Amino acid sequence: MKLVTTIDAETLENAKLVAESNELAIYATGNDTYALVHRHASVEWQAITISGDGLFRVLELLSHATRALYRDVASDLSKRPR
Repeated sequence: MKLVTTIDAETLENAKLVAESNELAIYATGNDTYALVHRHASVEWQAITISGDGLFRVLELLSHATRALYRDVASDLSKRPR
C-alpha cells in the first residue's frame, strides 16, 4: 500500500476506471494494483494504491466498520421516544 499525496488526472488517463462516486474513484493501474482516488474539485487529488489482495482485506475491514456504525446508529434511534 502506498499513499500518494497528490496525483493528477493525466497520470490516470491510461488507467481503467473501475468504480466511482461523486468524489471517490477506483482505477485499475496495472500489475494487480488499484488506486483509490479522492477527486474533489477544491483540493489536489490524493490516492492510495493497493494490491488486489489488499483490496479484499480493506473491503473486509470496511464491512466490519459499517456494521459497527449501523449498530451505533440503530441503538441511538431505538432510544428515541416515538
